[in-house]
Formats: sequence, structure tokens, C-alpha cells
Amino acid sequence: MNEVLLRRLTPSVLGILVRRGADFAAAEDAVQDALVEAVRVWPADPPRDPKGWLVTVAWRKFLDATRADAARRRREDLVDEEPAPGPAPAVDDTLQLYFLCAHPSLTPSSAVALTLRAVGGLTTRQIAQAYLVPEATMAQRVSRAKRTVSAVRFDRPGDVATVLRVLYLVFNEGYSGDIDLAAEAIRLTRQLAAAIDHPEVAGLLALMLLHHARRAARTAPDGSLVPLAEQDRGRWDARAIAEGVEILQAALARDQLGEFQAQAAIAALHADAPTTEETDWVQIVEWYDELARLTDSPVVRLNRAVAVGEADGPRAGLRALAALDESLPRHAAVAAYLHERDGDLATAARLYAEAARKAPNLAERDHLTRQAARLNADRSR
Repeated sequence: MNEVLLRRLTPSVLGILVRRGADFAAAEDAVQDALVEAVRVWPADPPRDPKGWLVTVAWRKFLDATRADAARRRREDLVDEEPAPGPAPAVDDTLQLYFLCAHPSLTPSSAVALTLRAVGGLTTRQIAQAYLVPEATMAQRVSRAKRTVSAVRFDRPGDVATVLRVLYLVFNEGYSGDIDLAAEAIRLTRQLAAAIDHPEVAGLLALMLLHHARRAARTAPDGSLVPLAEQDRGRWDARAIAEGVEILQAALARDQLGEFQAQAAIAALHADAPTTEETDWVQIVEWYDELARLTDSPVVRLNRAVAVGEADGPRAGLRALAALDESLPRHAAVAAYLHERDGDLATAARLYAEAARKAPNLAERDHLTRQAARLNADRSR
């Protein structure tokens, strides 16, 4: 396998796909899939025309992805922009596809990656960002998952936990990413809740509703992010909050606590508070402790540091943050916020600028850049 040849051909193949009409991001994804296929096939069967082979395979990958995206968008067109309360009125085959992609022959991480790519409509890059791994690593993972399931019968659907993980990641991408998938994720989770009596399914649905209720207030008219503390809580969807809290309370009453119920409990405490200052931060820290016990996630511990900073003061939050790896996504942003609250504006401005350079999307980058500029302006007065 000549990796130098693949690297040399990649820009040319990418340019051909773009000239044929593919948008750049989709072309990049298709070329990446083709490169993974080349790594698998070429050692045993090298092509006579490597460039032509890559163009053909990449174009086929692009067309497959385009058709899958069009099908997903048609499904989304069947529902209103805002998910209606109550049971889902109709069931299609989308949820069944989620279960089939979560096949027992796959590891949970591979099953999630395959489902997000094949059914959820996310690009390899978006999935890699969600998993905090390089794009090439995720492309190989998806490719291996495709090869695995191509050789098995789809008569043993995957488990609920894997499907919940996929729906959660699809919702997060729709809630904070570049593609609007949040309503579709809520629709499918409603279907799942109607079909399965499971407290974690209810917990996930409650979590989605409570987060989605704040959506209208999360951005300003110019598209810029509005932090939770500055949001107009009168714009929050009270009906969605009430439904989410009711679903959560019923799930918690079953005394089978899981990750999504704990997250929903934190979201409910935020939704219940009239202001940031009146938020029950002590109880939120306790729920983060439960969540950390359930998941052992560094991201959970990062969010816990923020809550500790609100409950016990910024220096306590900084001490909690000191135990975490500085390479963790959004670590610099959290450190900047806590240093600002502690009065160290110079350090906070520097960290906001650093966080902006590492931001995963344009809206977040612009917000962090403005925060750094605001502090630098305050210090120069």
C-alpha cells in the first residue's frame, strides 16, 4: 500500500468531485471513505488506474450519501418544526433501522458510528467530533462496521442502550451543530417511549424536551450565542418544560437511575430557576456527582467544575478543574469563565482567546472571541 500515492492523489480526486457538483464538505467525506476502501482493497487487488479507481469509488460514496441525506430530509419534512407534545401519531421504519444498525455483532461504539453515518445523516467529521477522535480514525471505524454487517443477517436487532446513545448524539448535533436534527431525534424518541416501558428511554425524552424548550432563547437575532445566564427565560417553552418534568418525575419514581435521567434532572433544575442566581447549584452539583458515578466521563467532571464554581465560589471550581486534562474540549472556556468570576481578567481574556481557537463551530468561536475582546477592552479603560 503506497500511502504517499494516496496523499498525492487526494487533492486531485477532491477537485474532480467538486467540479462534478459535489459541495466541498460532502466531497471531503466521500474521498475519505474512498481512501479507507483503498487501504482495505488495494493490497490484495491494486488497480491499474489508482486515480480513476478513487474517483469512481468516491463519486459512488458521494451519491450514496446524497441519497441517504435526501431520504432523511423527506422524513423530517413529515413533522412540524417544533415537536408536538403527546404520543407520536405515526410510526415509520426509521427507528427500526436504528435498531438494525445497532447489531449485536458490532461493538457499541461502532454501532453508534454506523447508525449516525448511515441513518442519522451525520458526516464522518461530525461523528468524529462527537467522539473526540480524529476524522481518519472514525472513517476507519465506520468502514469496519459496514464490512462487519455486510456479512451478517439482520435478524437480531441491537439493544436499547445503543439506540439511546445514537438518538442522544443525533439530538446534540441538531441542538448545537450545523444540521437541524433535534426535532427528528425527539420524534423517534417519542416512538421508542411509546413502544418500550424503560426509565432511561423516558429520561432521554425528558432531557431532549427540557433542552429543546430553551432553544428559541439560545441565539440572538444576529445568530450569536446567548449564554444561559443571559437568556430571556420568558422565551422558554413552558409547555415543553412541563411535559419534560412530568416524564422525568415518573421515571425517577421507578428508582432505576440512569445517565439520561440524571442529565434530565440537572436540566429540570435549570428550567425551574427564575434566574441563574436563584438556581439550586448545590443540588446540581449532587446530580453531577451521581452522573460522574454512572459514566466516569471527563466531560461530566468538566461541567461539574462549573457547577461547583457557582455553588462554592470560583476558586472551588478552579480546584475541581485542576484535576482534569487541559486538552479536554472546552476546558479553556470553563477555565476562562471561572478566572473571570474570580477577578483575574488578564488570564480569563487569554483563555477565552485560546478557547476560541479550539472552538468546534463558528458560533461558539465568535462568542468566545467576543468574550476575550470584552475583557481586553475592560482592562484597557
